[in-house]
Amino acid sequence: MRITTVFVLILTLALCAGVCADSDGRIRIYINTDMEGVTGIDSYEMIQRDGPRFEECRKLLMEDVNAAVEGAFAGGADEVWVLDGHGTGRNFVPGMLDKRATQDPREVKKWWAGFNETFDGTFFVGTHAMAGTINAFLDHTMNSTAWHHYKINGKRYGEIGMWATVAGHYGVPVLMVTGDDAACAEAKAFLGEIETASVKRGIGRNKAECLPADEARARIREAAKRAVSLIGKVKPLVPPKRLEITLEYNRADFCDSGAKKPGVERVDAYTIRKVTENPLELLP
Repeated sequence: MRITTVFVLILTLALCAGVCADSDGRIRIYINTDMEGVTGIDSYEMIQRDGPRFEECRKLLMEDVNAAVEGAFAGGADEVWVLDGHGTGRNFVPGMLDKRATQDPREVKKWWAGFNETFDGTFFVGTHAMAGTINAFLDHTMNSTAWHHYKINGKRYGEIGMWATVAGHYGVPVLMVTGDDAACAEAKAFLGEIETASVKRGIGRNKAECLPADEARARIREAAKRAVSLIGKVKPLVPPKRLEITLEYNRADFCDSGAKKPGVERVDAYTIRKVTENPLELLP
């Protein structure tokens, strides 16, 4: 019995040594960001890039991002990358990002930029619910003007589900989502018991009732800290092997443009269809 026990112990240590040799053991977190779900942004007018309050929105975004970064490091992260993910970028205020974090330079011209399988978990900060969600602040999916319903294998997806699909392709779990009540509920419905931090609630689509800034950022900070402990417990979303993507546009002329893209079939005046086995081909 003693010989067997010693043998098992030696084997276990050897296996552990092999794992340690293949990994530096550092915890790496990737944070994607949006703007609609940020603390203090409570009207459609605020978020207009050419509007008088957009500079204020940029600063509010940075405060939420830094709260998430601070929480991630407090939870044990060794490295945190952050993507300026709203629109085409150019939303971050230079010099305001927590100095410990690395801003993704977006050299890869894809929605997920430099995100890949080397990360242990991902957060989505400042996001919003999918198009067609009641009492969700600025609900939309990718394009608020043109896109109506976006589905994968018949199930409606928003940007939270799409980000989780990209992350799942790389074997990375979504650990935390922040935004309004509706976005957090959507995240739970898609991903189960991940961490969420609700910072406001929608009143119709174009107005929101926000928490006080200190309270909201404390929620983000604490949720991020707890989220790091979910690594190894929360599993990545496993994308289907075959993805049948359908996109219904708001107008036929928007569909005219979408139908011209490679690999796309037009279904009717408003709808296109694409079938792929590659989860990174989410955008038709």
